[in-house]
Amino acid sequence: MQAQELLKQLRVPELAEVREYLRSLSTGTLVSMGAVAALTTYWYTTRPKALKPPCDLHMQSIEVPGGEFARRSAFVDADKLLSFYYDDATTMYEVFTRGLRVSNNGPCLGSRKPKQPYEWLSYSEVAERAENLGSALLHKGHSKTTDQYIGIFAQNRAEWTISELACYTYSLVSVPLYDTLGTEAIDYIINKTGISTVVCDLPAKVHLLLDCVAGKQHSLKTLILMEEFDSELVAQAQKCGIDIISLKDAEALGKAHRQQPVPPKSDELAVICFTSGTTGNPKGAMLTHRNILSNISAFTMITAISCPLSPSDSHISYLPLAHMFERVVQGVMLVHGGRIGYFRGDIRCLMNDLMALQPSVFPVVPRLLNRMLDKIFAQANSPLKKWILGYAFRRKEAEMMSGIMRRNSLWDKIIFKKVQDSLGGRVRLMLTGAAPVSAPVLTYLRAAVGCQFYEGYGQTECTAGCTVTLSGDWSAGHVGPPLPCNIVKLVDVAEMNYLAVNGEGEVCVKGPNVFMGYLKDPEKTKEAIDQDGWLHTGDIGRWLPNGTLKIVDRKKHIFKLAQGEYIAPEKIENIYIRSEPVAQAFVHGDSLQACLVAIIVPDPDFLLGWANKRGFHGSYEELCSSKEVKNAILEDIVKLGKESGLKSFEQVKDITLHTEMFSVQNGLLTPTLKAKRAELRNHFRQQIDQLYSKIHV
Repeated sequence: MQAQELLKQLRVPELAEVREYLRSLSTGTLVSMGAVAALTTYWYTTRPKALKPPCDLHMQSIEVPGGEFARRSAFVDADKLLSFYYDDATTMYEVFTRGLRVSNNGPCLGSRKPKQPYEWLSYSEVAERAENLGSALLHKGHSKTTDQYIGIFAQNRAEWTISELACYTYSLVSVPLYDTLGTEAIDYIINKTGISTVVCDLPAKVHLLLDCVAGKQHSLKTLILMEEFDSELVAQAQKCGIDIISLKDAEALGKAHRQQPVPPKSDELAVICFTSGTTGNPKGAMLTHRNILSNISAFTMITAISCPLSPSDSHISYLPLAHMFERVVQGVMLVHGGRIGYFRGDIRCLMNDLMALQPSVFPVVPRLLNRMLDKIFAQANSPLKKWILGYAFRRKEAEMMSGIMRRNSLWDKIIFKKVQDSLGGRVRLMLTGAAPVSAPVLTYLRAAVGCQFYEGYGQTECTAGCTVTLSGDWSAGHVGPPLPCNIVKLVDVAEMNYLAVNGEGEVCVKGPNVFMGYLKDPEKTKEAIDQDGWLHTGDIGRWLPNGTLKIVDRKKHIFKLAQGEYIAPEKIENIYIRSEPVAQAFVHGDSLQACLVAIIVPDPDFLLGWANKRGFHGSYEELCSSKEVKNAILEDIVKLGKESGLKSFEQVKDITLHTEMFSVQNGLLTPTLKAKRAELRNHFRQQIDQLYSKIHV
C-alpha cells in the first residue's frame, strides 16, 4: 500500500502535460537538451569494454603469515619479492645498456632552445660521452675503491644524466646536490662525504660552492663546469685550491685516456641521496643498484599488462633529478629504450616544452595538479558551461569507475580536449607522488586527462615508492597496495590510539628497495631501520577492505596539549586546505596551551571571488587584513573539520591570515615541499603569542 501511495504522489505526467511543458521551453533550451541526450546516447553506444585488471581489485594485497599483520602484493609471494624484472638489467649501468639494445640505438636524451624543436642524442652518443667523462674521473684519481663519490650540482639536463651514467659505468657513486639545501647544508654534505669532484651546470653554482669552502679546510679539488666561465672564476677557485675545467675538456681528457668500463654489482652502492629533512642536518641515504632496480622493476611489473612501455615512449624531465622519484621514472624510461626530453629550466615555460615534446609519460606533483584543475574551472565562466563541464565529468567518471580509461570519447573531443592538448596530446601514463593529493582533484583530473593515472607513496629511504595504485582501480583516497618489491606492515602507535589489530598504525616497509642506512650515521640508521630490517616511515596508515593503504596521519609531528590530548597537526592542515579560499595552513599547539591556533595563507587566485560572493570587497592584501574575512575563513575551515570528523580539541580556536606563501626560498618548506615546522614556529612566534593572548578557553 505504501508503495502504491508513493507511486500516486510521483505519478508520471500525462502526454499532454509533457507536450505543454516542452512548448514552454525556449528553443535554445530544447536544442541543449536534445544535444545532451544525443551525446549521452552516443557515449553509451561507443564506449569500449573495460580492460582486464591486473589482479582481483577487491583484494589487491594479501596478508603474510606470521601474525604481524604484514601484507604483500598480489603479484608475488612474500618470500619472492621482486628485485629484477629483466635478467639483463640488474644494475643502473645495465638499465642503460639494455635501453641501447632494445631501442636499436634510438634517440635517448633531448634538449631544446626557445622556439626550437627538441634535438636528440642517441643512446650510443650518450654512452660515448659517459665513458669519456668517466675515464676522465678515473684519470683524476677516482676509482671504485678510492675517492668513489662524485657530486652533481645542476638542474635537470642531458649532462646531468650523462654525469650519473659516467659514475655507473665505472662503479663510482653519485651524490646529488641542490641549491635549495642552502650553503650550510651543502658545506655539511661536502664534509660528510669528502667529495673531491663536483660536476656543475652554471658559474653561479661554483660561486655557491666556493662560498661554502672559502677559508676552511675542505676536500674539493676539481669542479667540472657545463657552461662557459671566465678567468676570474678560475682565479677565485684557485685561491681555494680548486681547479675548474669545462665538461667539454673533461670529456676530451677522458677520450685521450680511455678506460674500459668497470660495471658495478647489484648490491654495490649507486647513490647517496641527501634528504633535506624538516629539522637538523640533511641525512645521506645510501642506495644500492638493487634498491633502485627493485623500484623500477616493481613499477614495470604493475604496468606491464595495462600500459607497457616501449622505445616509442617519451618522458618530460622537470621534477628535480636530485630526488629519487624522478630518478626512478628515468630508469623506467631507459630500461625500455625510451626517450627523455628535458624542460628548459623555467617551470613557467613547462607547458610550452610539453607542446614541443608531446610526451607519453608525465610524472606530476600535487601543486601542478591543483593548477591544472584551476585552469579547467576558469573556462567555465557561465552557469551553462559549469553544468556542461560537470555533466561531462560525471559521464567520464562513470566510465572510469567501471574500468574504462580513455581520451577519445565524445566528451574528450568537445570538453576535455583542451586540457589534454595542453599536455602535448599524447600522454598515456601519469604518476603522482612526493606529497598527498586531494582525492577530488585526482578523480577529476583522471577523468579529464583520460590516461593511466597512478598515485604512489614512499620516501627516499625505500628508494622512492613502496605502494602504488593499480590499473582499473581509479578510486581516489588511497595509495594502492604494496609494490611487488616489498611488504608493508602497520605497527601500534598506542599514544595516538592506532593499533595494528584494528588495521591501523605506523607504516613499516621491508624488501630489496629499503636503503642500506644513512652515511656515517649509525644512530639515525638505527632509528629508521629496526633490528628485523623494517623501515619505520613515521606515517600512519590504515588498511582498506580491498587491501589498499590509506595514509591518515603523521607520527613524528604529534604533540600534547595542556590537557594531555595528542594532536597530529598535518592531518588537520590537510583538511583545512580543502577550504576554497585557503592555499596553505600551519596548525600550532603545545603542552602549555589548551587549544590550537593556525596561520592561514589565503589563495590569491580564489580569495577575491570567494570574498565577493560573501559581500567582502578589496584587494588581496585588504581582504587578508579584514577581521570579517578572517572570521569567515575560520568558520569555513572549522565547518570542514567537523564534517571530516575532527574532535573539538583538534579544531583551531583562532587564526591569523598571512599574505606570503610558505616556500623553499623563504626557508619555510623543504625542497620536497614539506613544512619546516620548527622554522614556521619561530617565524610566526609573535603572531602565535598574540593569538593565544586573546583566547580564553
